[in-house]
Amino acid sequence: MSGMSPPATAGEMDFTRHFVRAKNPCSDGFRWFLRRFRDGGNYQELLDALVADGRIRDACWLLDQFGPTDSVLTLTALDAEALVFAGAIEVRGNIDVAGLLRSGRGLRSGGSMRVGGRLVAGDDLRVDDDIAVAGDLRVGWGIEAGGGIAGGGDLRAGWGLHCRGPLRLAGGAAIGQEIIVDGEIRCAKSLRAGEHIVGGADLRVVHGIDAGGDVRGAGHLEAGRGIRAGGDIVAAAAIRAGESILAGGEVAAGAGYGIFAGLSVRTDAWESSARVAARVRPESLMSGYWQASGAR
Repeated sequence: MSGMSPPATAGEMDFTRHFVRAKNPCSDGFRWFLRRFRDGGNYQELLDALVADGRIRDACWLLDQFGPTDSVLTLTALDAEALVFAGAIEVRGNIDVAGLLRSGRGLRSGGSMRVGGRLVAGDDLRVDDDIAVAGDLRVGWGIEAGGGIAGGGDLRAGWGLHCRGPLRLAGGAAIGQEIIVDGEIRCAKSLRAGEHIVGGADLRVVHGIDAGGDVRGAGHLEAGRGIRAGGDIVAAAAIRAGESILAGGEVAAGAGYGIFAGLSVRTDAWESSARVAARVRPESLMSGYWQASGAR
């Protein structure tokens, strides 16, 4: 790490053996604590020492038990094997971490971000360029990326996700509010949002798509299983689903393109597993069992 400045606020705790023992740590971890911090120690000092000794899981356990602080770690750049920080992390340049990167509060980068393990942020994640994470990406609040997002695992965020480039995930995504992506969306599992899902190009999901609001794609819209939206399902090109397509509003494909449901279902099972529901029957419906929204 380079360019480190002192925390903006203390927000730290001094740990004694009695304080730590009250949380019922594992015996091996407690012996480590007694060897390294017999007279007690500072919260962040403990986290740093655990990470330095390769005890990443113990550092995460400690943060889970005692929660975040109001400290702010300000860096010009971050290049580390792993980092667990109890407060917020603000990096003016790029972030490059070989293993786990975890912050108790927000995480901000003025450049790009590459993480070789999991990425966990307690509050917002804001990156001015691309984000690449080899493992899972979990954020307590929202995600804003000035470039694309490439994830090797699952993505979870309590609020919204805004991405100015493509979103490509080897796992699935569950977002509490909206998903707004300027580029294409590719997801190897399911894609879920509490509000709208909007893609700036093709939107392709291997499993299902589920949105509390609209689902809109500026290209093809494809799901290996079903597509469900509380609002409209609209694409600039074709709409294809292995199972059902269910909308609270309209279902509309682009001019000259069709809407296909039940592509992975036998035709004699369409009524139960390949339904198409919307306010009005789509003119370009090519396959599936039509059922008006609200019908039983």
